[in-house]
Amino acid sequence: MTRHIRTHRVVEPEPIAIDIRLMQFMTRVLMSLFAVLVLLGLMWGLIRLPLFSITAMTLSGEVEHNNVLTIRANVTPQIKGNFFTVDLVHAQQIFQSIPWVRKAVVEREFPNRIRVSLQEHKPAAFWGQEGEGRLLNEQGEVFDANWGEVDDDGLPKLSGPDNQSSLVLQVFEMVRPEFKKMGLDVREFNLSERGSWSARLTNGGKVEIGRGDPQEIASRVNDFTQTLPQVSERYDRQVSALESADLRHDHGYALRLKGITTVDSQMLKR
Repeated sequence: MTRHIRTHRVVEPEPIAIDIRLMQFMTRVLMSLFAVLVLLGLMWGLIRLPLFSITAMTLSGEVEHNNVLTIRANVTPQIKGNFFTVDLVHAQQIFQSIPWVRKAVVEREFPNRIRVSLQEHKPAAFWGQEGEGRLLNEQGEVFDANWGEVDDDGLPKLSGPDNQSSLVLQVFEMVRPEFKKMGLDVREFNLSERGSWSARLTNGGKVEIGRGDPQEIASRVNDFTQTLPQVSERYDRQVSALESADLRHDHGYALRLKGITTVDSQMLKR
């Protein structure tokens, strides 16, 4: 008996022409691009709705030297954009340009507000020459302000190169307690362009301290204030009689006391 075996030949499909494949790929790309554009258009239209326009702000923090209503009236017109597009960095710069404002933190508040927290300068001293309208804050930073707005008229007057303001405040805070031990206070403190330090005391006395790093200046003043009471007593005077002192000597200081017409030329040893 003869068996017949049938065989089947698998016919593979003809490969798609390269131009057809390219056309299909471009069609998918264009359709995806169109979908993205439609989505972007919808999003752009959504974020431009009046609902998201910045219409108010919440102010918090320190506003002792500024009126909240005045800040809102002056700053709001300068804030451009809406909840999604407002430039927070630019807004921060606007707030920090307000007198007395040291730092501003600006955040979005959904759906149409911004929240602002203000930190004001805390004045530590008047800075520069009278009439310049500049102050020094507790961080040693120079800022512009009206001296008439300062609550504490007893602030000392510091001066020196602007880029050394922090150093001036640092050294002042180191030497001031030394003078206070004698019942005197520093009314003016200066760093010259050539790096020499000097102080004017509340009794009118002038002290030339000289050059040096903060530790050297503090040590020199400490030696002076430790010995001045004994030296003043030698001339039957109080330390408040100090008229001038020059500490710019290696092994002592020169001193002038009020009421003493003849000053010993010998250097007073520390």
